[in-house]
Amino acid sequence: MTEPKGDFATVLGPDAHFKGELSFEKGVRLLGQFEGEISSKGEFVVAEGASLKGEVQAGNIQLDGEVEGNLRATGKIQLSASARLKGDLHTNRLEVADGATFVGHCVVGSNGQSNGKNGGVAAPATPIDAAKGKGPNPGQPVGKK
Repeated sequence: MTEPKGDFATVLGPDAHFKGELSFEKGVRLLGQFEGEISSKGEFVVAEGASLKGEVQAGNIQLDGEVEGNLRATGKIQLSASARLKGDLHTNRLEVADGATFVGHCVVGSNGQSNGKNGGVAAPATPIDAAKGKGPNPGQPVGKK
């Protein structure tokens, strides 16, 4: 498990089970279980063994545990090798480790904001044909012809 670099004024312990809405100014580290909505201006970490069902909005999000719901970060979302995400994510930057599981849609770039052209859903990626050495044209948006 990667050690987060943020300032964690709040830690929700491994024996904690919460339901509802929580809002934080600084970093939050979830070690237990949570169901509902969390917002933090700082970093939010779901530790390995922890689980969350709901929505998260934070500056940065590090996922080492399990989330069923949507993630939105103004900075970066990191999915470690132990991460399990079932839901959509919106972020400015995305880092996915080998072994992470992600089922959902993602929007990356432009502060994770969709431009509305696809109803908030990311355009499908253009596959790279390794045999022919062809892929999308540099500088051309992915999914555009």
